[in-house]
Amino acid sequence: MINSLSGRLLILTIVFVMLAEVLIFVPSIARFREDYMLNRLERAQIASLALLADDMLDPALETELLNNAEVFNVVLRRDEVRQLMLSSDMPQSISATFDLRDATAMSLIKDAMMRLFRPENDVIRVIGAPVREAGLLIEVTMETAPMRMAMLDYGKRILALSAAISVFTAFLLFGAMRVFLVKPIKGVVGHMQNYAEAPEDARRIITPSAGVTELREAEEALKKLQTDLTQALKQKERLAQLGSAVSKISHDLRNILTSAQLFTDRIEMSEDPAVKRMAPKLVGSITRAVHLCESTLAFGRAEEPGPTLTMVHMAELIGDVIEGEKLAAREHVIDFATDIPEQLLVRADPEQMYRVLSNLVRNARQAIMATGQPGQITIQAFDTDAAWQITVRDTGPGLPAKARAHLFTPFQGGARKGGSGLGLAIASELVKGHGGTLSLGTTDASGTQFIITLPKGDGTV
Repeated sequence: MINSLSGRLLILTIVFVMLAEVLIFVPSIARFREDYMLNRLERAQIASLALLADDMLDPALETELLNNAEVFNVVLRRDEVRQLMLSSDMPQSISATFDLRDATAMSLIKDAMMRLFRPENDVIRVIGAPVREAGLLIEVTMETAPMRMAMLDYGKRILALSAAISVFTAFLLFGAMRVFLVKPIKGVVGHMQNYAEAPEDARRIITPSAGVTELREAEEALKKLQTDLTQALKQKERLAQLGSAVSKISHDLRNILTSAQLFTDRIEMSEDPAVKRMAPKLVGSITRAVHLCESTLAFGRAEEPGPTLTMVHMAELIGDVIEGEKLAAREHVIDFATDIPEQLLVRADPEQMYRVLSNLVRNARQAIMATGQPGQITIQAFDTDAAWQITVRDTGPGLPAKARAHLFTPFQGGARKGGSGLGLAIASELVKGHGGTLSLGTTDASGTQFIITLPKGDGTV
């Protein structure tokens, strides 16, 4: 109970209400003391009226009047004349005088607290103004013990009433908070537990229903989180199924291409000049297809093979890439331009670097063809003291915002409509395997530029 939100709320409510009642109790007890003394002054004034009616009072009657007023002496000042109206013997001398005519609230509270915590029976003088302007002032002497007992009785009643109000208020607030706060929170927790059992089941996603604004916002946030997580899990499941299917297809396709590779050896022996010219490209394409199938199988096992680094003649490699893309462009007018030093050698895996550049140039070609306008693709390569740098620039329409946000994320960073986004993700992973980086240089309405940076160092510190 103590560790629960409801229990702690109940305890805090009782404590705070009691604290408020204590703050009310202090001025209340001071006001009670003031009323008590004013009442004695009024009784004494009424008793003195008998003397005004008859100058001679029987001693027994005078004593009875003083006892009824609960005072020892009564002094009344009328017309600047101070007159002892009634008197009797006092058990002890006067210890303090209190003038109620000009008393402030703080002085009344201070005197009340001092009297409440002082058990001794003192005799005090009390001065006040007569009621109905029956004189200039009236003063009496009285004992403090009866007044203190009356204050204690009043205080006990106030505290008892305060405790009852505190408990009643606490339980009302406790019940209200359970209905409007604790119960909805438990409902949200229940939804979370139910969703955790089967997060793929969209039926378990919470439906916001809270009437409290803060709880409604929490439910809305939880709904968005659960929706995104469910979609991510479904996508993960589809990707796993797709990966399994691709692995099977790649396995069979590798076997088919391996057989085709055997036939290309016969083609290379042909005496036809056209065949002799095209055969090496055909052999290279089939070899790359076989290698791609093997890499796909490795990727399905999350084991992309590491690069086999050699010094690659960059102009020849990029030339092969451009030749393939020229054939794919068909009749579309695309100008392929290069700015590569003839003898530039780059330390890289030729097959993997071919895949990287082929992906970038293919994306650029497809972006230009999608516009229906002529365009240009420019490939530059140069080296610095620390690295080799290769840039691929096109005059296409630029990347959409969604592609920029998830540029190298599989199945989310497609650079064109209908694209899977795998090309850039694979290219980035291959460049990282070389110790380099693939980054987006610029993209706007005038085109897009990608930058490949390959370090010259061996990676040792």
